[in-house]
Amino acid sequence: MGAQAISTPWHRLRQEAAGWTLSLRGRWCLSELAALDAAIPGLAIPRDAVVTLDGGELKALDSAGAMLLVRRLWQAGVAWSQVRFQQIPPRQVELLNLVDERFEQAIYQPRPRVGRLARLGRRAADLLSDAHSRLRFLGHAVASLAHALHKPRNLRPRELFVQLEHVGLRALPIMIMMNLLIGMVIAYLTGIQIQKFGANIFIVDAASLGVCRELAPMLVAVLVAGRSGAAFTAQIGAMKVTDEIAAIITLGLSAFQVLVLPRLLAIVLVMPLLTFVGDIAGIYGAMLVADVQLDIGHLAFLDRMQDVLKLKTVVIGLSKAPFFAAAIGLIACHNGLRVSRDARSVGLATTATVVQSIVAVIMIDAFFAILLSELDL
Repeated sequence: MGAQAISTPWHRLRQEAAGWTLSLRGRWCLSELAALDAAIPGLAIPRDAVVTLDGGELKALDSAGAMLLVRRLWQAGVAWSQVRFQQIPPRQVELLNLVDERFEQAIYQPRPRVGRLARLGRRAADLLSDAHSRLRFLGHAVASLAHALHKPRNLRPRELFVQLEHVGLRALPIMIMMNLLIGMVIAYLTGIQIQKFGANIFIVDAASLGVCRELAPMLVAVLVAGRSGAAFTAQIGAMKVTDEIAAIITLGLSAFQVLVLPRLLAIVLVMPLLTFVGDIAGIYGAMLVADVQLDIGHLAFLDRMQDVLKLKTVVIGLSKAPFFAAAIGLIACHNGLRVSRDARSVGLATTATVVQSIVAVIMIDAFFAILLSELDL
């Protein structure tokens, strides 16, 4: 019961009484994969036929060649249980079986359709889980802070001073420059309008009140979120990926006390100082523009500012800073500790920290605006 054989330099396929025989020839290796793929576009074998793989003329076989062979048999509809082996070394048979097992797992399975209600429920469950995780983290932070205040020796002063330098001292140049520019821009744009009414001196009111109450605290918070918040998440996330946090726990130390608490304390302590420096830089920028654009000298500017800028306004702006700082620090450290064990998740967590921190800062500022309005402040 013969049939015409199909032959190439890489294989010979023929039908016999017991089924089909596929004789492998040459080197079925990665280096020959392109030629193999072009020479054997398919196998003309009936579905569910019994196939004998003959390795009498096979010189070499690696995983790339095995994958191509398994794929061609699968495309022909041959079940692997119907494949027999002849003159193939046991290690190569083991390789073929392993490749077939992995190939079946890799075959695309269409994702089952999920209804809108199920997607909504899953999303709600994810949000509840995230909220629960953040509340637990907040409670842990408060408890750790109380414990540290009760037993100050548990604080790590060296790490605290390192974070104070990173969050505060090294951030001063960019904070001063950005607030200086914002003060100049506000004064310039406001000056264009008030010049039309001859009310040049009111540039002092707009610049000093706007900078101290809203602009400087918000701008400093956004810059800290993008700079220190992202750094916190990246540092803690990288430590988790490299198992440094696991090593800290193995040594009997608290990862929260070692990593989170110094960063939270540093950012809360430094933010009001950065905001105060931002106030000065923003007002000085407005003063420069007022002198050049509106011919209001420095002494006249300061004299008017003394009348309109009350201590209450400065305190309101500074009082927002610790709340902004706490939100940024908690979000950054929480996202860092939730990083999975791959580098991609570190980048995603860092991006999420910046976005979530800025949103949190805006929401806190809106809350303060409503609260202060109700208190008539």
